[in-house]
Amino acid sequence: MQLQRTWERTLLALAYEARHTENADTPAIFDKSLLNRAYRYCDTITAQHSRSFHLASQLLPKPKRLAARALYAFCRVTDDIVDCPGRDRRQQLQAWRRRVTACRPAAHDLVAVAWADARRRYQVPARYAEQLIEGVARDLHQTRYATFDELAAYCYGVASTVGLMTMHIIGYAGQAAIPYAIKLGVALQLTNILRDVREDWRAGRVYLPQEDLAAFGLTEADLAAARVDERWRRFMRFQIERTRSLYEEALPGIVMLSRDGRFAIAAAARLYGAILDDIEAHDYDVFSRRSFIGKWRKLRMLPSIWWRSQTIKCEA
Repeated sequence: MQLQRTWERTLLALAYEARHTENADTPAIFDKSLLNRAYRYCDTITAQHSRSFHLASQLLPKPKRLAARALYAFCRVTDDIVDCPGRDRRQQLQAWRRRVTACRPAAHDLVAVAWADARRRYQVPARYAEQLIEGVARDLHQTRYATFDELAAYCYGVASTVGLMTMHIIGYAGQAAIPYAIKLGVALQLTNILRDVREDWRAGRVYLPQEDLAAFGLTEADLAAARVDERWRRFMRFQIERTRSLYEEALPGIVMLSRDGRFAIAAAARLYGAILDDIEAHDYDVFSRRSFIGKWRKLRMLPSIWWRSQTIKCEA
């Protein structure tokens, strides 16, 4: 791999710390009928909220698919607590953290039950889930990011941790795979941020690094006015180029995953990365529409994604 940047070294330290933290207790073994209900519920949540992830995870063997969708549902509930106004979100998040990290969640708490079973089966370090909750909680007190390094730390908490947990579910070759999972998580979250500028602005949040906006002569007044001019286009080209570079740098890590999971992860990365193509195709206007990739285009992309997932070379 290329020499690590400052933000990479910081995030690697977090990942290594979490990986080597002992799980305090082993989750319980649940009744089969309860597990079936819990996993079905997680499948429903995934299908409703992320068609791309639902499609990509469909490419996994069934046990890993169930676990991946339990992980998605855990992340979805965590996000929803922070994004839902009109209640004590800090208290709600703390209560959810206790429930979802419990070894034997209550039977009615179906997402917590499915996730407890998944992390037991695949030995997912509990600290990764805690880091995710801590990352999502930053939205309760931080609405601006001064530098890209600062933003990358946020991306690690809300996205790279998901990749690291997914890696345990799929199976991976060893510690050398961790930097690739971190980069892919950052790339995925940056894609989210570039797509959702309008929604985030309306929620009072600006994830775009302040130093980058200033470098291209932009201010928050330009975001408020939804102004797409040459400054904005140059800014977005820069952001997209950086994000695509991270996708490419993450790609060799696919080879370090178990063979039966490579296609699914390659698909998740490419289908999500295609949002950047859609942003470009609409002249970088993320204010008047939300970029997306239609179902049939996704299906047409799968053969080439499969081929690439089988021919990726590991870095020397």
